[in-house]
Amino acid sequence: MTSPILTLSLLSALTVTSSALLCTQCLSENSTSCSGPSVSCPPGYECGSSHTKTNVGEFETNSVARVCALPSECNFTGIIGIPLGKSRIAASCCNADNCVPAIPEFPEINNTLNGLVCRYCVTVDSDWCYTSETVQCTGKEDRCLLQRIKQGGLKNALRGCSTKSVCDLGGQTKTDGRSTTEVKFICTDAGISVHKVVLTPAIVSLLLMKIFS
Repeated sequence: MTSPILTLSLLSALTVTSSALLCTQCLSENSTSCSGPSVSCPPGYECGSSHTKTNVGEFETNSVARVCALPSECNFTGIIGIPLGKSRIAASCCNADNCVPAIPEFPEINNTLNGLVCRYCVTVDSDWCYTSETVQCTGKEDRCLLQRIKQGGLKNALRGCSTKSVCDLGGQTKTDGRSTTEVKFICTDAGISVHKVVLTPAIVSLLLMKIFS
């Protein structure tokens, strides 16, 4: 006779197994697609794809990341703006083993000033930065953002403008088996008083937002 406890354990295991998707995990910095190993996702996750399009002057770069994603991370769009350019992010998901999410539609770039002025800084050796430099926000960029990233022993930070959707992410921690990436989005909806906007032509790399790092 089968033990009721054993029966419940088997049913539980079957439920977890049947609800876990297999999804591709990969990252490409200069493409709109990528390929990689298939991994088993936690129950309740979907196969997610996060695309980032960065525009700096006349130059445009694309990157994509595919991993297991929570449903709340799907159908996401957002913009981060700094003096050098803008990064637009769009995410999509699908719900079948090793499925390929459709490439989402990016939010439109709107360069019309909206009156919000935010601090601007970027650092690649700390998860904190603060300077007197500022950036004038445009379009739907209605929040001042501090983005803090920790990945293994690496840290970086960025201040600039963003849409509310980016701020609503709050914070995320992702582990890929080799390292853990912690991302925090800290925002305010109030700008700063400024008499002169300083746009320093410093050569820095845009810290590309990865929703699915």
